[in-house]
Amino acid sequence: MNEQLEKYASLALQTGVNLQRGQGLLVQAPIEAIEFVRIVVKKAYEAGAKNVHVEWKDDELTYLKMKHAPMDVLETFPEWRKDAMTSMVKDGYAVLNIYGENPDLLQDIDGKRMAAVTKASSTALKEYRDFMMNDRARWSIVGYPTKDWAVKIYPELNPDEAKDKLWQEIFRIARIDQEDPIRAWEKHNQTLKNAREYLNEKKYKQLHFTAEGTDLTIGLPDGHIWHGGAATAVDGVTFNPNIPTEEVFTMPHKYQVNGKVTSTKPLSFQGQLIENFTLTFEDGKVADYTCEKGEEALKHLLEADEDGAARLGEVAIVPHESPVSQAGIIFFNTLFDENASCHIALGKAYPTNIKGGSDMDEASMDANGVNDSIVHEDFMIGSENMNIDGVTASGEREAIFRNGTWAVKL
Repeated sequence: MNEQLEKYASLALQTGVNLQRGQGLLVQAPIEAIEFVRIVVKKAYEAGAKNVHVEWKDDELTYLKMKHAPMDVLETFPEWRKDAMTSMVKDGYAVLNIYGENPDLLQDIDGKRMAAVTKASSTALKEYRDFMMNDRARWSIVGYPTKDWAVKIYPELNPDEAKDKLWQEIFRIARIDQEDPIRAWEKHNQTLKNAREYLNEKKYKQLHFTAEGTDLTIGLPDGHIWHGGAATAVDGVTFNPNIPTEEVFTMPHKYQVNGKVTSTKPLSFQGQLIENFTLTFEDGKVADYTCEKGEEALKHLLEADEDGAARLGEVAIVPHESPVSQAGIIFFNTLFDENASCHIALGKAYPTNIKGGSDMDEASMDANGVNDSIVHEDFMIGSENMNIDGVTASGEREAIFRNGTWAVKL
């Protein structure tokens, strides 16, 4: 285990944020991950980090605040914390998020309280988030198996056994079980690069998704760009925003999404699960929805702001045979589940997914079909039955996906 943790920490720092000598590092992590965080911090300083700042998260303290704090506290994001986080990315810090939330943590919290926190934090951290979404800061998210999360996946096991089993899945999915994980990721990034280059050459005008419960047409804006795997920051240094990642993704046109789409995996949204839901889109906006579980949370997500939260900001293609999908389990964690399945995201689009997007003002973004919002929430729509067609500028239809996998040679 110690050897694997060392490899995992090295992967997060080298392939994930690609920490450079003299650079600062902001680490966000659950307090349960303290031993792993110490390994990360030690390796960061050995790699020449000028400073490593760690922000701890504790599920129990989060729950107590959400349950008992007055609404005016939940509606206010601390100015000092906003200033601290924004100043670090402005100073060139990389950001490593070690992620392992309890999916059921806030199930009994009133939806209005959740919505207040979402709006306050998203609004306050807009500049901070813009650094990430425009690749002005290098950032990465890696998974950590907290006991509550592990027991959610493996309820038949005791907490220690469940955590050990989830560790093994994370190591396999992150390619830590291979002799040289960093080299394995270089090879994997090349595969994703081949896929995104194929789609960028095609310049499709639309994508048509069909499967059980789904018949959705997504228009793509002129000048859209597909990304996936390694990204390149504005300083020219490559990094991997997500470990794992199996997707290639671009932005939909905010006014050109029509049809019906059904989720294929639960969406974990701020400690609440939203399950078995269907969205109907008209001219880019959710016009109707049904939901078997978590309807109030879904309603608050769609109403997070005046317009953008009910429109799409991302469409991603993931083959069903990805290592995450091969686990054969639901992770109840978007970082993992989105890499087992094609998915779309409600809310803000990544400006880097369109030519000149990082320099567009609000009016230009709207004119070019770029969605803006205070939220960005991925949910899964893919399966072994998913078919995707690309529609060219001349109206021709071409098979991209058949039965959950690529129909083209990459």
